[in-house]
Amino acid sequence: EIRRACSHPVRQLSSLNQSVSRLPSHPTGASATAHQVSPPQRFPQALPSTSCVSNIIGSGIFISPKGVLEHTGSVGLALIIWVLGGGIAALGSLCYAELGVTIPKSGGDYSYVTEIFGGLAGFLLLWSAVLIMYPTSLAVIALTFSNYVLQPVFPNCIPPYNASRILSMVCLLLLTWVNGSSVRWATRIQDIFTAGKLLALALIITVGFIQIFKGILQHRHNAFNFWMTPSVGHLALAFLQGSFAFSGWNFLNYVTEELVDPRRNLPRAIFISIPLVTFVYTFTNIAYFTAMSPQELLSSNAVAVTFGEKLLGYFSWVMPVSVALSTFGGINGYLFTSSRLCFSGAREGHLPSLLAMIHVEHCTPIPALLCLATLIIMLVGDTYTLINYVSFINYLCYGVTIIGLIVLRWKKPKIFRPIKVNLLIPAAYLAFWAFLLIFSLYSEPIVCGVGLIIILTGVPVFFLGVYWRNKPKCVNRLIGKRTLRFLTAGCS
Repeated sequence: EIRRACSHPVRQLSSLNQSVSRLPSHPTGASATAHQVSPPQRFPQALPSTSCVSNIIGSGIFISPKGVLEHTGSVGLALIIWVLGGGIAALGSLCYAELGVTIPKSGGDYSYVTEIFGGLAGFLLLWSAVLIMYPTSLAVIALTFSNYVLQPVFPNCIPPYNASRILSMVCLLLLTWVNGSSVRWATRIQDIFTAGKLLALALIITVGFIQIFKGILQHRHNAFNFWMTPSVGHLALAFLQGSFAFSGWNFLNYVTEELVDPRRNLPRAIFISIPLVTFVYTFTNIAYFTAMSPQELLSSNAVAVTFGEKLLGYFSWVMPVSVALSTFGGINGYLFTSSRLCFSGAREGHLPSLLAMIHVEHCTPIPALLCLATLIIMLVGDTYTLINYVSFINYLCYGVTIIGLIVLRWKKPKIFRPIKVNLLIPAAYLAFWAFLLIFSLYSEPIVCGVGLIIILTGVPVFFLGVYWRNKPKCVNRLIGKRTLRFLTAGCS
């Protein structure tokens, strides 16, 4: 029936007949599909470090400095937070490197938590990521991209609401098409825009050093002159602001099956990317302070643009362009990893089996990309009500995953581990994790509490959609017909 409906395009979907024939008995995609779905195309060997850097450096370095400074109360403490943020990201990356080669599955946190703690824990992590973290983060980055692209067109006012939303949607759809067409194209975009971002940031850092050599560094004698006394809760919130800029350090764990020689390339990417990003972030912030006082930085709505206007003169247009490059590459990286998360979830039976299909010729998870892009576009118009929950949920997931590393050491001490970190590393990370979550919850109880409630709403969904296997035939038939209709519509 499907072949008659779309005889030629059906060849472009992997395991279509098998997936549809399974729908009546396993509408959500049973675990039996795991061995019938091939991982997507291999990730080019030369690109892991580049892609990791590109995925970390996004809009955060142009947004977070204001938030970090606001909660620390001094320039010196803000810079310390940036350096410590890189150190914490490095500790987490080393733990994830061990998990990545011990459990060599794409899907990152989700795959590890499912393997170690079982289906419910993995589903809740997947639920929070698919429902909140990735769509909301992508929507915010896309809106940042559109606002900076449109700023030269509307120099004296905020870009129109509809114009920024339309441009955001066009950007998302374009990059969805690129990621659905070729892994190589997607990684080439990462390459190109990483170079553009680093060149722009190098310009900021270079101009900053020139200012320092001229003796024009603002407040260089009173870096620890506090205009407010930060509490422990303020420090926790400052770390959350900084961690938004470092988010993406676990990028390669989402594409482990697509890496060539992950035992070698995972740690290499970590040792190159995290120090490089920490250096860039710290010295970019120092450069900001060569042009602005703390009060000017706090009053600026676009820190990089203010920097350019003060020091670059006729070349101040470079700053909006650099932010646009940064966010464009960030959107591409988020699409690349989050589509693999949907793919892994469907393959394990936690999402509809439709999302586990891949393109036979291009070896890309097209349905997952289309579904995710649809979710993002629906959220673009009203994303700021959810953005406060993203950082808290993100760190909660990181901590649970690293607890899983310790549990796996205890449950399976003899399992082969190509990379084995000292237990002091996860212990140090978890100590920081506990500090961050406890004091964040204390400082922002409503924001963090709502985040926890959103995660827990996945419990009934898990039991109804995944755990309940013996559903009535009418329910299975309805799901099968809906999926079949989607496939024939997509092939027509």
